[in-house]
Amino acid sequence: MSGMAAASTSPADQGRSERERGTARRGALAGVAAVAAALGAVELAAGLVGPVPSLVLAVGDAVIDSVPGWLERAAIALLGRADKPVLVLSILLVCAVLGAALGVLARRWFVPAAAAFAAVAAAGVAAALQDPRTAALPAVAVGALGVLVGVAVLHRLLRMAVPRTADGTGVDRRRFVAFAGTATALGVLGGAGGWLLAGREQLGRLRAAVRLPAPARPAGPVPPEADLEIAGLTPLFVPNDRFFRIDTALRVPVVDPETWSMEVRGMVDRPFSLTYRELLDLPHIEADVTLSCVSNEVGGDLVGNARWQGVPLRELLERAGVQEGATQLIGRSVDGFTAGFPTVTALDVGEAMVAVGMNGEPLPLEHGFPARLVVPGLYGYVSATKWLAAIELTRWDDVEGYWIPRGWAKEGPVKTQSRIDVPRPGTTVPAGRGVIAGVAWAPTRGIERVEVRVDDGPWQTAELAAPLDVDCWRQWYLPWDATPGEHVISTRATDGRGEVQTDERTPVAPDGASGHHTVQARVRDV
Repeated sequence: MSGMAAASTSPADQGRSERERGTARRGALAGVAAVAAALGAVELAAGLVGPVPSLVLAVGDAVIDSVPGWLERAAIALLGRADKPVLVLSILLVCAVLGAALGVLARRWFVPAAAAFAAVAAAGVAAALQDPRTAALPAVAVGALGVLVGVAVLHRLLRMAVPRTADGTGVDRRRFVAFAGTATALGVLGGAGGWLLAGREQLGRLRAAVRLPAPARPAGPVPPEADLEIAGLTPLFVPNDRFFRIDTALRVPVVDPETWSMEVRGMVDRPFSLTYRELLDLPHIEADVTLSCVSNEVGGDLVGNARWQGVPLRELLERAGVQEGATQLIGRSVDGFTAGFPTVTALDVGEAMVAVGMNGEPLPLEHGFPARLVVPGLYGYVSATKWLAAIELTRWDDVEGYWIPRGWAKEGPVKTQSRIDVPRPGTTVPAGRGVIAGVAWAPTRGIERVEVRVDDGPWQTAELAAPLDVDCWRQWYLPWDATPGEHVISTRATDGRGEVQTDERTPVAPDGASGHHTVQARVRDV
């Protein structure tokens, strides 16, 4: 028995086992490099061809569209604005793991591994074809190119994956690693090139050439008393590059304003369409409107105020002739996103618009260029359709917007909210005369009063900045004689209808969070 054990672990067997493990490791590395090369080729070709989206992002969009609503809400709550980068990185990681597995499989069964490679590419093409803007033939051609590149790299690397033996056969490890590294690097460069060629740079130049017309009904001048300019306080108008962005698009849709048009259709007497130039030629209004995401937690930053410019929805609907029973307006995006809200809101709220401008410039790409919907008083998930393609009038129960089947309420009025910006949660401030400051919003109703409570003391009325419009948030502040120690600060607002912000804490789902914003501050003795 001892002789048999010794024989089973002989130096020759140990050498073969080590070579087998080394070959398996090289097979896995070959698979990862092949996937990187394939993805780079696909991204570069998609950028060159034009009407084909990134297959990686297409898969990501398919994941977003198919996951249960509770999981999507949990991801937003946990990751916030990092949810999209995390999803893309996760897809790339899964691709790398699949590549490693296929590389190991291909060492013995190359044809089945190559077939699996093609099946994965086919899944990516199928996901891309879910986008109505994707041309079928170029998408298939791009997917096929990715398969050819990936399989060719995999085949070449596997031929190099046999470790060099004592008699000099096989490939030197350094040469194998160099080839695999080069294939991976070229894949990364190809992917980066594809992103640059995807039209974003050209679109940025087209946007920069746009000149917004002077509005027929401009917003009034901003009095100095409307912006308190307290250090740490959110500005009255959030700069475009700092304005929150929440949407379902993994990559900003590339929409050429020269070929873009928007339809007004559905339950209307006179359907029509508008080009971008025609939209710019219509009479415009300006309005200061605070937008809020339904996923904004109490005290969160998924809310912002801007001066918007565009064409009133009311005028477009009057031109179309809304039919009796058309109780819902559905906004449709070029990427398939939909959001619906009551038609009466579009008719009654004069500042509801098809917006083309934001804070004095054409809409940024990330915020809906060339046109989007802005509807005061409603959370974005039911109203703020970006990259607008169509306005469709329907009955209330005939169509559900994107988020409704995913567990969100069909109606989404913005709740009265206030937030403490100064002091920041968990910060340490010096004792003595200081200030507590923040913002409060209740679009369409306005803010009449903000109150602040320190620890268990009485509610104190804060000073309000001058109002601009009922749709616009108001800054507020309260002088504070800060004493050393730990303090809990709370705030609540009263809107223009006399309704006081509730202290009942509710989650963001299904129709927005509620409760008083509370921060803890540490005051040090000076």
